[in-house]
Amino acid sequence: MRAQNKSRRYGARASVLVLGLVAAGAVLAPASPASAAVPGLVRVAATSVNNSADYHSVTATCPVGKVLTGTGYELNGVTGEGVVDDLRPNGGVATAPTAVTVGAYETEAFAGNWSVTAYAICANPLAGLVRVATTSVSNSTDFRSVTATCPVGKVLSGTGYELNGVTGEGVVDDFRPNGGVATAPTAVTVGAYESDATALNWSATAYAICANPLAGLVRTSAVGASTSLDFRSVTATCPVGKVLTGAGYELNGVTGEGIVDDFRPNGGPATAPTSAASGAYEEDAFAGNWSDTAYAICATA
Repeated sequence: MRAQNKSRRYGARASVLVLGLVAAGAVLAPASPASAAVPGLVRVAATSVNNSADYHSVTATCPVGKVLTGTGYELNGVTGEGVVDDLRPNGGVATAPTAVTVGAYETEAFAGNWSVTAYAICANPLAGLVRVATTSVSNSTDFRSVTATCPVGKVLSGTGYELNGVTGEGVVDDFRPNGGVATAPTAVTVGAYESDATALNWSATAYAICANPLAGLVRTSAVGASTSLDFRSVTATCPVGKVLTGAGYELNGVTGEGIVDDFRPNGGPATAPTSAASGAYEEDAFAGNWSDTAYAICATA
């Protein structure tokens, strides 16, 4: 009987010791860091030839092993006389995008040399990443608007657009992701005007780059002053601790007479972008006041 009681007491003490070691291990183990929503985020740039041709096109491609989360562009040397007709991410409803093609036309005959830069915002593969496209009706009306919406359960990481059949006579006035400072975006609206009257039938396509929910995803915005100046620029910046996955813009009050010349994410091939700039010119002299809004789509760094 004594031996049995001693064995029971020893077993109880051993259990207490094991539990104590487990508890101590739980206390001493370091906390795991929060996972980045978009690991490996960088910005890649590619620039077309610089000449006086009427049309320029260039494609920015993500590094091998990365996917496209967002887009951007910049017109160089044409100061309001060039317009981006295509800002087209590749991919599809079952394929992750990995590149963006930017195509631009002169809106009026321009004798100088100019070029176009395409920006690709790229990250390590994201779960569920796809590209969704929606195209408006094709007709000869002066304005059209179309919205591309992410599939149910996905969120918007980036944006794109394409004007079809108008070859330099259409301008995108509204390139607006939905959402807000506390709400993840899920769709992008593209609104386009004829810059000059044309009898051509044309349409607009909105592209939404969509992924499974990303931690901390929000949309921020910044609005420039409303004046009658020929040029204005504004930058939307992500909140501290977040990085830029995509962007958008909106021209207010200029109805087809303003052209966004720069739609430029910051960052570089080794640096995650955290802001997006939108710079716009009047295409023809415009006496009214107008402004430019920049939108930034941001996720946890």
